[in-house]
Amino acid sequence: MSPLQLFIEYSLVGIAAGGIYTLVALGSILIFKASGVFNFAMGEMMMFGAYSFLLFSVQLKLHWAIGMALAILVSCGLAWIIERAVLRPMLGQPVISLVMVTFGIGFVLRGIASLVFGTDSYQLPEILARDPFMIFGIFMPGKAGRGFLLSVGICVALIVFFRFSRIGIALRATAADQITAFSMGINVRGIFGLAWMAAAAAGTVAGVIAASVASLTPELGAIALSVLAVVILGGMNSIGGVLVAGLLIGWLESITGYLLGGAYRDITPYVAVLIMLMIRPHGLFGTKPVERI
Repeated sequence: MSPLQLFIEYSLVGIAAGGIYTLVALGSILIFKASGVFNFAMGEMMMFGAYSFLLFSVQLKLHWAIGMALAILVSCGLAWIIERAVLRPMLGQPVISLVMVTFGIGFVLRGIASLVFGTDSYQLPEILARDPFMIFGIFMPGKAGRGFLLSVGICVALIVFFRFSRIGIALRATAADQITAFSMGINVRGIFGLAWMAAAAAGTVAGVIAASVASLTPELGAIALSVLAVVILGGMNSIGGVLVAGLLIGWLESITGYLLGGAYRDITPYVAVLIMLMIRPHGLFGTKPVERI
């Protein structure tokens, strides 16, 4: 295989991985736009959803579709409890306090997963076909390619839903001005809970896809480190921006690993983010905040 063909193949694999980043980042953006708090436990919520799927589909031997539906319900229930019992009482507190709470939630979820399931790796059911396929003569792993299509399809569906539905309009109104939204009759606190549950559902699907492509361990949530780079690069308030940024970060990681070796792969997203913060602090597609004085 020629160097150009290898470059294209690694590019396709990287873009496919970026689809998962995009789905997780979308969940983070939904929470941030609704409540103004960035959820640093998003990776662990994704991991929790994947373990829930393991419990239902492997250990309880349910059909994978039923297992996925139950895993999403459990994850949404967890997100509702977190928002209602942990974060809602802290409304009005400094943002740094809320951020540290999300860090703590992440550590708790990772610890629970390690205690209940151990640190061994698990293989999930074959919900994505392994059969590879060729794109203009370039090899593409079957699971990675199908996972990409599924992730991007869900992202587009969520974007359309939150763009045109009444719930989506309420979410965008809450993100723009919580006080005005409340005065217009929007249940702002309910929107907070809905955003957390939508993020949990997206994270569960992303976690199952990621664990199906590789394997499932309590460290699966570490993928959120790359997701943070995606959110900053795309723009903290841009849902569409994370689509582009997720694919870009996935591509950069894969190409860096191909050209420079795996040791440089993990630092690539942060180098890209540092450059972006120096050139355009609000991200590729984020909007610069304007305040009246």
